[in-house]
Amino acid sequence: MTETTSESKVPSARESNQTGSARTGGSRELVTDSGRTSIGDHVVAKMAGMAAREVGGVYRMGGGAARAFGAVRDRVTGGQSTSGAARGVAVEVGERQAAVDIDLVVEYGVAIPDLASAVRRNVITGVERMTGLEVTEVNISIDDIHLPDDDSGEAEDGEPRVQ
Repeated sequence: MTETTSESKVPSARESNQTGSARTGGSRELVTDSGRTSIGDHVVAKMAGMAAREVGGVYRMGGGAARAFGAVRDRVTGGQSTSGAARGVAVEVGERQAAVDIDLVVEYGVAIPDLASAVRRNVITGVERMTGLEVTEVNISIDDIHLPDDDSGEAEDGEPRVQ
């Protein structure tokens, strides 16, 4: 594809194919002649977390330590935590690109490569559509598997066993 903007950067294949004409004319650009829009890491992390949770087979977000810390934080704040949507998600956001790392607990019986592909696709589509940022990578770490008869995870989020 030939360069169509005054920028020295030639659009990548992903920009050309996935966003098409939405990027032309500057309507989806975060850096324009009129000013710059910056999106906080925590905002992109929440978007990525919500997009990942939409995929069937994702039981919970976050590794063991993240879930334990989140459960303690939720008890201290009375469940008023605003970062719950971003639990298990780390992002790095630049002016035009974002990279996402996600920790998941999956349901038993789900094909992990298929689930990872679906989560990756959903996160890329959602974040790019809502922010205009190019998602360069989505790294997924499967930290645990939820078994149908496994109640060990319920003790973390439910009532404490002892008082």
